[in-house]
Amino acid sequence: MKNTLVIDLEEEKKEILKRYRALLRACKPTLQRGDKKEIRKAFEMALESHKDMRRKSGEPYIYHPIAVAQIAAEEIGLGTTSIVCALLHDVVEDTEITLEDIEREFGKKTARIIDGLTKISGVFDYNSSLQAENFRKMLLTLADDVRVILIKLADRLHNMRTMDFMPQHKQLKIASETIYLYAPLAHRLGLYAMKSELEDLSMKYLEPDTYKFIANNLNEKKAERNLFIKKFIEPIKARLEEEGLKVEIYGRPKSIHSIWNKMKKKNIPFDEVYDLFAIRIVLDSSPDQEKADCWKAYSVVTDLYRPNPDRLRDWVSSPKGNGYESLHTTVMGSKGQWVEVQIRTQRMNEIAEKGFAAHWKYKESSQDNGLDQWIQNVREMLSNPESNALDFIDDFKMNLFSDEIFIFTPKGSLIQLPLGATALDFAFDIHTDIGVSCIGAKVNHKLVPLSYKLQNGDQVEIITSSKQTPKEDWLNIVVTAKAKSKIKSSLKEEKRKIAEGGKELLERKLKSLKITYNTDNLNKISYFFKLPSTQELFIAVAQGKIELKHLKEYLSSEKEIESRTSEQIEENQIENLLNKVKGPESDILLIGEDLQKIDYKLANCCNPIPGDDVFGFITVSEGIKIHRTNCPNAAQLMANYGYRIVKAKWNRQKELTFLTGLHIVGIDDVGLINNLTKVISNDFKVNMRSITVDTNDGIFDGSIMVFVNDKDHLDNLISNLMQVKGVTSVTRFDA
Repeated sequence: MKNTLVIDLEEEKKEILKRYRALLRACKPTLQRGDKKEIRKAFEMALESHKDMRRKSGEPYIYHPIAVAQIAAEEIGLGTTSIVCALLHDVVEDTEITLEDIEREFGKKTARIIDGLTKISGVFDYNSSLQAENFRKMLLTLADDVRVILIKLADRLHNMRTMDFMPQHKQLKIASETIYLYAPLAHRLGLYAMKSELEDLSMKYLEPDTYKFIANNLNEKKAERNLFIKKFIEPIKARLEEEGLKVEIYGRPKSIHSIWNKMKKKNIPFDEVYDLFAIRIVLDSSPDQEKADCWKAYSVVTDLYRPNPDRLRDWVSSPKGNGYESLHTTVMGSKGQWVEVQIRTQRMNEIAEKGFAAHWKYKESSQDNGLDQWIQNVREMLSNPESNALDFIDDFKMNLFSDEIFIFTPKGSLIQLPLGATALDFAFDIHTDIGVSCIGAKVNHKLVPLSYKLQNGDQVEIITSSKQTPKEDWLNIVVTAKAKSKIKSSLKEEKRKIAEGGKELLERKLKSLKITYNTDNLNKISYFFKLPSTQELFIAVAQGKIELKHLKEYLSSEKEIESRTSEQIEENQIENLLNKVKGPESDILLIGEDLQKIDYKLANCCNPIPGDDVFGFITVSEGIKIHRTNCPNAAQLMANYGYRIVKAKWNRQKELTFLTGLHIVGIDDVGLINNLTKVISNDFKVNMRSITVDTNDGIFDGSIMVFVNDKDHLDNLISNLMQVKGVTSVTRFDA
């Protein structure tokens, strides 16, 4: 036994050295004099610090920091300082090493990045859920040094790649956080390959059956696809070389997640998703010839294959906000299928693959400052300390992860806004004073309201009035964080003025009732009138909603009013419910048991049925809500309120039925509805609650609400409905 252990340890030492050498090879392109020595020093410190630690898989812990450093070097293209930080990213958190030790050995810059990585370790920690405030904290470090985020993304990617040894409920929580925030963050920083892999890995845990189904189908058709790509590329390559262009062309498969999105969006089966891959043309061009070469290549491709005129995307003339530059077109292949073609230069390709790190490298020569502008926008959002943390995350997702539109000012300047931005957003983007006094706009010389949604290429002129002031409903009109923040702060100032008047009025009224004017009494009165704060109380008094007779009611009431705020009461209710569920007996909720002590309901947003993978979410007023793990709201709930999530599974049901929806598409034929209802009512003895049918140009499209016993019952019903002549697809939808 002892000899085996010695052999294992020797093998591990060899493996550690092998991985370290592979890391050095990955760093080679960026190494300068003395760098190798720094990396060696960091490796030895990490190795010594983590020597007695193991991962959940049983492997030595040092494998993880080496892997994170390898991703940072190879897949993001970061330099020596980042490699050192990646190797040491866990030492301050998990070992005896202090920040002072790191500063002494590696200098202030490295210590500052590791401090940032340590402060936000809770965001990526397996033992704690990602909370909104942690995310804000992480973004503060982004504004300071973007390398903190890039190393954290490398850390998250390696954790996602090695998550098989985690318990299922932790896999779900971590995958939800990843799909909700970190995949979009990678996308926004221009790391497309990383974004796609994070999405695919999240899907592997959140929707394992669909993931396996698509992966297997892609694998089966790989040889056929490669042959098609080879034949498609040959004539393009020959013509481009005739034109004197140096070029590399290859086909790359679309990600599993993007294929699944297309299937859901278009409501089609896998066999009908034709663009399963994209052809990429990468040109070796000099900086002054890039644009001309890209369009020359486009001309060659569209001479050989007919393009779809609606599918040309020109991000060479107007790069995306994250620095992405490329020409995209979709052309008809020889076998009657659409093929996406991407045309770019080597510089553009490196920026597309390595995002922010490559952007730095080319910063001197590139005119694009989209990424710098984006970081500036992050700083602006973070400079508003008043915003609620969850509102902040929603604003952040909406603004900084969305696609862009380009709008022109009356003088022809170009302004970039997120998709869905309104005329009012444009006004605030120009200047706060123009935003707060905006009463309307002219778009392409036509008068439009503040809520008008802008389109790419619109020219906008703002109309203002000195009498205008921001309104509460403006918050529903705007989508940009800058506009929301400025409107909230104007409204707050307005509220403060109203509250000042209400405060004086209330003081006089309390004096007449001989009630002492102090904080304790103000809190009690606020609670009695169900107002969230004393400021809201002052405003209610100023607006005449609380008069002397109402205050007399308060005075005569014998009910003992606690001075705790409603928020604290909510927290206590949640805490009590958590203690009931996560008590010593069990930490898993069995749905269907006679649970007298716990009130639970099935969520309407996804209508789970027995057999579905589910989890419980603790609400304040409605007990526990049961959601499917692939519910549209699941990722947001798990990411923002992880502490309220309860593991749940189905217990044996006693002849209960559950409502669910079926969407049926087919070729309209005489008797089709009759045949469908026959299968549902006669063969399966299933009750229908409602049926909605629409036929258009010979296509039948119906939605049927049915009561089923469990998932197996539903799957059998779907299978039998698919056998009905004329039916092409039957899919479940959230009722």
